[in-house]
Order: sequence, then structure tokens, then C-alpha cells
Amino acid sequence: MTNAVTRVHVWGSSGYAAAEAIRILLRHPFVELGALESRSHAGERLGDHFPALRAQRRRFDREGSVAEQLTAGDVVMMAGARDEAKSVAPRLLERGARVIDFSADFRLDDEAVYGLTEWNREKIARSSLVANPGCYPTAALLALLPLARFDRPAQIVVDAKSGITGAGRNPAVSSLYAEVAGDIRAYGLQTHRHQPEMERTLQAHGFGAPLLFTPHVVPLARGMLSDAYAIYQGGAPPEHDVRAAFEDVYGTAPFIRLVDGESAPSVAAVTGTNDAELRVDVRSNTVRVLCALDNLGKGAAGQAVQNMNVMLGHPEEAGFR
Repeated sequence: MTNAVTRVHVWGSSGYAAAEAIRILLRHPFVELGALESRSHAGERLGDHFPALRAQRRRFDREGSVAEQLTAGDVVMMAGARDEAKSVAPRLLERGARVIDFSADFRLDDEAVYGLTEWNREKIARSSLVANPGCYPTAALLALLPLARFDRPAQIVVDAKSGITGAGRNPAVSSLYAEVAGDIRAYGLQTHRHQPEMERTLQAHGFGAPLLFTPHVVPLARGMLSDAYAIYQGGAPPEHDVRAAFEDVYGTAPFIRLVDGESAPSVAAVTGTNDAELRVDVRSNTVRVLCALDNLGKGAAGQAVQNMNVMLGHPEEAGFR
């Protein structure tokens, strides 16, 4: 473990996930902010776009600032538009940077380590390129992967609801909120971009069952609740064994809470944090696992900082507690 200060740059720094990463990094004891590169908002104050950062005097840096300021050993969090990181990251890696990519560019790529922290800590610690998972896959996979020790289910169903920040920071968001208020909207029913990411990871852990995934947008600024169902052909594993499996995996995980009894995972309990709450129940031939997390926290920037901590040898909680 090292307590040396590391410089962290944010490439594509004007989106929601980038702003959340900056907010966490500002209070991190072992990092200092480097370039905050933004093609669209160069020279403008952070606080003019994100009220939570209004106390900061920093401005967005111009395009090319990360490359200009980068030195070996720095960390770059890539939060820019999809399909752009693939061409930029290799040049940063060649110069000795550690790269954590928020976009989907490397999630299906074997050259990057998939950054689901609780399941890939050792690989993340040795890697210089981490593909940060999407918010929907994070919730679904945290819920399902502990079941890999049992016979495989015949069908997997994931029904998930996300706050509108999951749609990204773009001009359509304000009209989207007006449309979603008072409604729950299913979308991406045929080709949601997160489905291949979930299927790839499930298959890597031995799950061959078809996945039926239904994402929804709900009238919340941020937060996610995912209901995952593993349906078995000849009866589900015993509930005691299933609960024991979740305790074995997550009992000491600093950001995972297992709830039971009359409690259910709560979006309000995890908003603004890197925490995830899980509840597991067995009914007849089905294991149901509920997961609540913040789509900008554990589903994006929070997990990215957690992965950075693992890469740098810091406690996973650094910057959070």
C-alpha cells in the first residue's frame, strides 16, 4: 500500500459521471486533480454547469490538455463520448498512464480488465487499463454472480429502473424528464447496449441461460433498483445455501450491504454514495435478488474511484469515508 499523491486527469469532464468523479476526487486524500479536459466547455467554470462544484474555482481545460500535462504514473479517467476512448487510450497507455474508461469502448475487449471491483480485484490491481462497467450491468451482476456456485438456472430475468441521469448529459434530458414525470418508461427492449456486457460476464462465470433484460427510466435524478430472477428447471438451491453464498462473497466488501427481514434495498439509502444494497430470497424454483445503487456512484464514478484505489494500492474506501 502506498500513500503517495497521484495526479488524476479527467478526459471528457463535462458529463454527469465526470462531475461525480471530480466531486469524489476533490476530497480524496491521495490524489490531486490534473487536467479537466472538455471539448464543449473549455474555459468555462465547473460550477456554472454543476452546482455541487460551485465552490471550486477550476475551469474546464481545453481539448488536448490531458495529453499535454500527462506524465508517467498519472491516472486518466476517460468519460468522453462513446467510440472515442478506443483511439485515445492507447496513446496515453504508451506514455505510462493508468486508464479507467467510463464508456463502453473496452467492456467487450480482452485487452482491458472488466472493473466490477468485488469480482476482479486481483486483475484490476495488476492492470493499467480498466473498463468501468455500466450501471445496469453492475447492479445485475452483483446480484447474480454469487449464484455461480450452484447448478445453472434455465432462465435469467432482469427488470431494472434507472434515474434519468443514466441517459447522459445532453439537451434532450430536460424534455425527457417532463415526459417521464408521472410515468415509468421501458426502452431499449430489443437492442440495449448493456445486454451484451451482461451476457459476456455471465457466460464467463458459467451461466448459459438466456437473459431477458428490461430497462426502465423513472422520474428520479439518480439511483437504480434492479430486480434479478434466476429461474431453475428443477427447483432452486436451498435458501440457506444461497444466503451463505452471498455472505461469503460480500460479507467483508466495504460497499455492499446485505439486507433481509422486513427491509428492502433502498435507492434513497445509496444515493450519493458508492454503496449497493442487496436482498436475496428463494421462492419455489426462483432466486430473486434485488439491488439498489446510485447509477452515478457505484454504477459509474464511484466504482471508477474504487477501481483506481485498487490499482494504486490504496484502501478501497479512500475518498469515500
